[in-house]
Amino acid sequence: MSSPPGSPGARVLAFGGYQPSRVVTNDDLAKTMDTNDEWIRSRVGIASRRIAEADESPVDMAVHAGGKALAASGLAAADIDLVIVATCSMETAIPNAAGRVAHRLGIQAPGAYDVNAACAGFCYALSAASDAIRAGSARHVLVVGTEKMSQWVDPGDRSTAVIFADGAGAAVVGPSETPGIGPVAWGSAGDKADVISVADRRSHLFQEGQAVFRWATTSLHPVARAACERAGVDPASLAAFVPHQANLRIVEAIARRLGADGAVIARDIVDAGNTSAASIPLALSRMIERGEVRSGGLALLLGFGAGLTYAGQVIELP
Repeated sequence: MSSPPGSPGARVLAFGGYQPSRVVTNDDLAKTMDTNDEWIRSRVGIASRRIAEADESPVDMAVHAGGKALAASGLAAADIDLVIVATCSMETAIPNAAGRVAHRLGIQAPGAYDVNAACAGFCYALSAASDAIRAGSARHVLVVGTEKMSQWVDPGDRSTAVIFADGAGAAVVGPSETPGIGPVAWGSAGDKADVISVADRRSHLFQEGQAVFRWATTSLHPVARAACERAGVDPASLAAFVPHQANLRIVEAIARRLGADGAVIARDIVDAGNTSAASIPLALSRMIERGEVRSGGLALLLGFGAGLTYAGQVIELP
């Protein structure tokens, strides 16, 4: 896999994921709103999702996922010198999540900041981590995507409440003699920003579902191909394709147009729901745990969501 000039390279050392214990099925939702299992499955592909308890925060979930990734990496907390948290669902903007996550994991005085690129946030943060290592600004970086989307949706609105869920996923990134994280292909469509929005702190998340579906299924496969081209990778050689788990129909439409016929396609949305910035690392951690992907294989990550923002990169699996 090719990479832009610079030294050292960077690679993902380990992933970790966390889901709240509370499972909410489609039948559960049908008890409180005008919907049913068939309607939800046919439109978004979700069978169940995890919802955090009232006292469980995005920081709590990030600590669980980050701790798992750190343990799997074989590194100690003292080895981490930068923490980046991707999230769009914090209760308040100040203080940031990253500093609190670092403190609770015993990481002393790291660089710590949050990224809000909504559902593309993890890919943005992973690229920033890779660049920091290549530039010499950091040696080992903890990258976390964590979301409590349930606190921002109207529980009676079937256009959002059936889709969004809670969870966290994390990765530890470190130096590598050979590139393990390809160049990012990213961008935004600010002219469409109003199709996913929260008007103010007293409002619920609004999503114009059909507009998002059309944009995702027509505009994002070129981004996926660009990420492969920048990494010097043929889509046919991919071991896995892990797009943001927005909607199963979107996932499958992009996969068909990409032409990655030999790749395992992440379909975590079926029993995880849409966890925004957490969805890609959470899906990958679960795929690794189940043995669905092999170490050393190449995976294409593709995040997209509110902003509208998007980002993709090819990584070598740990």
